[in-house]
Amino acid sequence: MPLPLYKEQFLLRPDITFLNFGSFGACPRPVFEQYQQFQLELEQGPIQFMTNTGWQYVATARKALGEYLDADADDLVFVTNPSYAVNIIAKSFALRTGDEVLTTNLEYGACDRTWQYYCEKAGAHYVRQPIRLPLQSQDDFVDQLMTGVTKKTKLIFLSHITSSTAIRFPIEKVVAAAKQLGIMTFVDGAHGPAQVPISLRTLDADIYTGACHKWMMTPKGSSFLYVRREHQHLFDPLIISWGYKSDKPSHSLFLDYHQQQGTRDLSAFCCIPAAIDFMKEHNWDTVSAHCRKMVLDNAMRFCNLLATEPLLPLDDFFVRQLFSVPIRTSEPEKLKARLFDEFKIEIPIMRQGDRVFIRYSIQAFNRQEDLDRLEEVLTQLR
Repeated sequence: MPLPLYKEQFLLRPDITFLNFGSFGACPRPVFEQYQQFQLELEQGPIQFMTNTGWQYVATARKALGEYLDADADDLVFVTNPSYAVNIIAKSFALRTGDEVLTTNLEYGACDRTWQYYCEKAGAHYVRQPIRLPLQSQDDFVDQLMTGVTKKTKLIFLSHITSSTAIRFPIEKVVAAAKQLGIMTFVDGAHGPAQVPISLRTLDADIYTGACHKWMMTPKGSSFLYVRREHQHLFDPLIISWGYKSDKPSHSLFLDYHQQQGTRDLSAFCCIPAAIDFMKEHNWDTVSAHCRKMVLDNAMRFCNLLATEPLLPLDDFFVRQLFSVPIRTSEPEKLKARLFDEFKIEIPIMRQGDRVFIRYSIQAFNRQEDLDRLEEVLTQLR
């Protein structure tokens, strides 16, 4: 299918220039139709769905996701979003007074708040290692991050791809370095799946969470938590429910504890196989490569427009399907609202520390005209 025709595969409003796929993805029509079918089945037979068939669909979805991520399906549990997964880990992670959790100063704000909360309760320290930008290389990042390691470091927590700054971190190198030091690793892969090829077996991180409802294009509220089997017993469920001392235990306490959370709509999780099939059918590796090329081809254009330099090397490792540019504004929230209200451009403008970034995302339905429109409006507003 020619790329411009992909716009017809999505339900996005045609009057909006949508450059914010990174915040929330959009379902292709076939996936959304499958979603509605699951919800219809739930309403037509709620008891059977909630107690029987729905869980069969969930098991099928975990198997499909395990194959997609190269992980054992029994090491994956579904959660509504990565923030939920981070809370599971942070609440139970064994921290003592003086212990340290090492991260960067470029992480997602909700995750920062979670770790700060639980570190403070334990008397531990959440160490946000400063990362100098622009990055020069993968090794430059690893060297900067690992400078923050001390004898008190118990965990390294970092993004696969950052939110505000849109930087792919070389997590493979960090995980390898941490293993040599006996330090556990937890990767926040909210933006990882379907942007970066992932083999959880090869990566060998201790913990990984990712969103399916971003670049995998499943319905909202569909994410996962992966924990290496030898660590699974360490983490309590956020909600104690029927999975604890279950009358019908499965072969895995990890699944029992974290999946059986009371009444909730399982439909979004059940759609994961449909999303994977959609990507296979449409040769999504080629589609993603086309999108990354558009991102890279326009990167210096916007850096020059906003009189700044790239935050990272402009290559296919660091840059994926989204790109952030520093922008000078004292009122980013008002600028974001104005871009949407007056010009119908949906794009995030985000604070990260004392800096502000505008980030454009490119998906299969985007065209060069979308970025031309953004440049035109920013030039006008400037």
